Amino acid sequence: MQRGLGLIELLIVVALIGMLAAIAYPSYSDQLRRAARSEAVGLLQDAALRLEQHRARAGGYADSEQLKTVLPDGSRYYQLHARRDEDVFMLLARRVAGGFMADDRCGDFRLDHAGVRDNPGGSEGIEACWGS
Repeated sequence: MQRGLGLIELLIVVALIGMLAAIAYPSYSDQLRRAARSEAVGLLQDAALRLEQHRARAGGYADSEQLKTVLPDGSRYYQLHARRDEDVFMLLARRVAGGFMADDRCGDFRLDHAGVRDNPGGSEGIEACWGS
């Protein structure tokens, strides 16, 4: 009577695990990308809300000596860049170079004071990238 696994059985188990991993990894990776995009959208909406609150208190989007509004720096995959004037602002969530999202099909995320959304550098539609 033989005990344990033989070489053939071990190769079959390794092949099955490899096939399951080949099927599961792309789906897992896609879910991670969708989560990172949602995080970028949330980051932009949070920053826009802070700027609107600043404008309600100070009368404009730009910081003054009396009132400064701190915006978040970004996330693990995106860095937030803001251009603020008295009457307008433009927020850009730029992908971190060399990071997981560096070659994402949605590109960067941009939001302005009028609520206009855009994906500079992206090949995917705005609806798919922004989640609505």
